[in-house]
Amino acid sequence: MTRQIVLDTETTGLNAKLGDRVIEIGCIEIASRRFTERNFHAYVNPGRDIDEGALKVHGLSKEFLADKPAFAEVAGDFVAYVQGAELVIHNADFDVEFLDLELKLAGLGRLSDYAGKITDTLALARELHPGKKNSLDALCERYAIDNSNRTFHGALLDARLLAECFLAMTRGQESLMMELEAPAAAASALAALKVDVSRLMVVRATDEEAALHEQYLDAMEKEAKGPPLWRRILGTA
Repeated sequence: MTRQIVLDTETTGLNAKLGDRVIEIGCIEIASRRFTERNFHAYVNPGRDIDEGALKVHGLSKEFLADKPAFAEVAGDFVAYVQGAELVIHNADFDVEFLDLELKLAGLGRLSDYAGKITDTLALARELHPGKKNSLDALCERYAIDNSNRTFHGALLDARLLAECFLAMTRGQESLMMELEAPAAAASALAALKVDVSRLMVVRATDEEAALHEQYLDAMEKEAKGPPLWRRILGTA
């Protein structure tokens, strides 16, 4: 089972080297390309003021964070949660620098000591869409993902939106792996199957799954500038 954790942070400002600190961590877990709802979220008291520019972005004030734990108090749970997983982060260098600083101050090494791999979705988006805007908002618009609740940046909400964008950006990987499978081995496996079709159980899609399917088709239609084959066959294009 492939375990991936989509991660986002909010900070007191933009420069870890000048003393800015992490104030929120949000993580969304994906296992075998499905959301597990086993997420991680923590607000953190940075022990310092919040830059005015950062406050306008995330809305997390010094007063709100005053009774929250210090990073060192949540660090153990955090590293246990991410242990061995692929971390998926937008503009990963920024978040990794801040988390490396916090982990060092807590005496826990670096993020790479715990993560199996770190994937930067900004770099991935630039490969897929060169010359285009590749901010989180731009990706949500491109892949027809609803981000209307994103009044302020929030680590957990942004991680969820990024997770949906990441799944949309990598949706062709399953078919690629199928194409790479040896034809002889695949034919042998099919020949060995003996299935009584009359006894197969039909599992209908839920309303939520149907809505996600329509979002997927909307994104395909936008990218291709024309209706996908599925909608043409059904006559809904």
